Amino acid sequence: MKNLSFLYKNLIVLLLVIGSLGLYSGSVCAEEIPNENELDYIEESNYDSSTAYINDIEILGSNIIRPEYILSKLTLQKGSLYDKDVMQQDLKTIYRMGYFTERMKAIPVKNSNGTISLKIIVEENIPVTDFTIEGNTVVSSDEIMQYLLPLKGKPQNITAINQAMEQINQCYYSKGYILSKIDSIYDDPDGTLNLSITEGKINKIMITGNEKTKEYVIERNIMTEPGTVYNENQVKQDLVRLYSTQAFKDVNRTIEVSEEDPDKFDVTIELKEQRTASVSIGGGLDSATGAFGSVGISDNNFRGMNQRVSLTGMVGSGILMSDSSIKSHMNYQAELSFFEPHFLNADNSLMSKIYFRDLGSYQVPLAIERRIGIEGTVAHRLKFNRNMSTTFTSGVEYIHLQEGDAERIGQLYRNHGLDIAERAKQLEGGFFLRLAPGLAYDSRDSSVNPRNGVLASVRYEEAFGLDGFGKTNGRLTGMAKKYIPIAKKSSLTFTGRGGIKVHGDNMPEVMAYRLGGPYTIRGYKVNGVGTGTAFIMGSAELATPIPFVDRLKVNFLQNLRLTFWVDAGRVFDPTISSVIYDRPIQAITAGIGLKINMPGIGPLSVDYGFPLTNPGPNGSPSGYFTFGVGDMMY
Repeated sequence: MKNLSFLYKNLIVLLLVIGSLGLYSGSVCAEEIPNENELDYIEESNYDSSTAYINDIEILGSNIIRPEYILSKLTLQKGSLYDKDVMQQDLKTIYRMGYFTERMKAIPVKNSNGTISLKIIVEENIPVTDFTIEGNTVVSSDEIMQYLLPLKGKPQNITAINQAMEQINQCYYSKGYILSKIDSIYDDPDGTLNLSITEGKINKIMITGNEKTKEYVIERNIMTEPGTVYNENQVKQDLVRLYSTQAFKDVNRTIEVSEEDPDKFDVTIELKEQRTASVSIGGGLDSATGAFGSVGISDNNFRGMNQRVSLTGMVGSGILMSDSSIKSHMNYQAELSFFEPHFLNADNSLMSKIYFRDLGSYQVPLAIERRIGIEGTVAHRLKFNRNMSTTFTSGVEYIHLQEGDAERIGQLYRNHGLDIAERAKQLEGGFFLRLAPGLAYDSRDSSVNPRNGVLASVRYEEAFGLDGFGKTNGRLTGMAKKYIPIAKKSSLTFTGRGGIKVHGDNMPEVMAYRLGGPYTIRGYKVNGVGTGTAFIMGSAELATPIPFVDRLKVNFLQNLRLTFWVDAGRVFDPTISSVIYDRPIQAITAGIGLKINMPGIGPLSVDYGFPLTNPGPNGSPSGYFTFGVGDMMY
């Protein structure tokens, strides 16, 4: 029965075609599109159709595309007044669907009751039966096939095929392969579509502009290699990595078609080196702390190997940012640091330093503190997540504390009813071996003025008492920052930090956590909120360029940011120092500041904060300036 039905339908089509040629005796007039260039051609009807209504419409020749789908696209419908111009537009609509050849007809057959039976004859394109894909290496055939499979089994449709090609191109572009393209597409007589893809391989990578920096140092920061498919995302990471070395003030790339192979590309990394060696000399005179002077020598591209060497020293007659709890004492500080960004391999870096400090103690009131130490930190970037790295710090440190003002400290103890014998515990120092594993995560879009991403870290530090094991203690500290872009150049930052003593009942007070000062609760002096064995704090900060100033073509001013912030924090299990100075233990402040990121130094900040809670008897209710150099990671 199925075969008879098929023959019957084809017989009708044949008769209709014959009728359209004038050989069929029925009363018909065919309206057709002979080819794409004659879409406006239509035969004149041999009857007045101005009052003829369409009784029914039949689609003939459509085997795969459902007739109902074609009918839904037509303007003329059953019951419509027949109009040959509208019919011609409907034929164009069918043609533009893309599934049919230009050989189509519309045959209006006049019925005895004056209505019209409309026969539309179409010829489907060859159906798509299969696909072949050549040239793809970075995007799998299975992934490409998901854009092609909707075409299978349907008549070839140039519009649908173009859309599929655009989706394939977009798939490549979204992954960073911006030089890829579909080189050619053609079909076989059996309906197979053949795709040939050129993915845009790199012929060679050239470096220009480096005079001091050794080329192999630059190359080890470029993960992109010749012979691989060009990936814009990877190249951008390479450029950021090069810029982050602080050896260059500008990093760019150009792409050109290779003269050796037109299907490949030559990539040029264009560099502009900046001065990396510097000498700084400073000093000042303060009515509270006396005179001080500092000198620093540094090179952020030592020997052209991207190593950083820094020697700094400071001498003063007092201590900066001092308060009544800090003993006025000659301040001697010196530090020699060395940073190797490529320690053993590209995934490791080494930071080492030797330091000496002799000053009035920030931690223990009215004590003189001396520290001598050496430490090294190895950071290892994880392969499974390039934003994540592990750290391990080891070092030895000698801490010595001595009484600075026995009479005054004795009075403070008596005022609070404390036994002066407890003072000996406050003055405990020691010789310690420090081992500190850590984990860091950094997805910031920039290390200079980040506007998006996350910076987070956690570290456990075990300090072994080498001159008395009872002093051994362990501390756990963590920090997380979330950057949110605001407008075009501003950012909102949320920060959370916390720390706790894990063990060590006899941990010296000099190792306690402290809140107050430029790195914790701004608007308070150092230790102004208190010291304790645990703390928690949070901040919210809006950083924005100063209007019009950032438009000036001065790098210093372009990095300048105006900040508005709120800080809040609390210490737990306060030490004796917090008790004898009646420190508030918890605080909330708000303020305004200026921040600039200096290459080789880090962020410099000047802030003025107002306490929103009780500042304590030693605080300032009208606010306080704080000055910070660098940023605390833990």
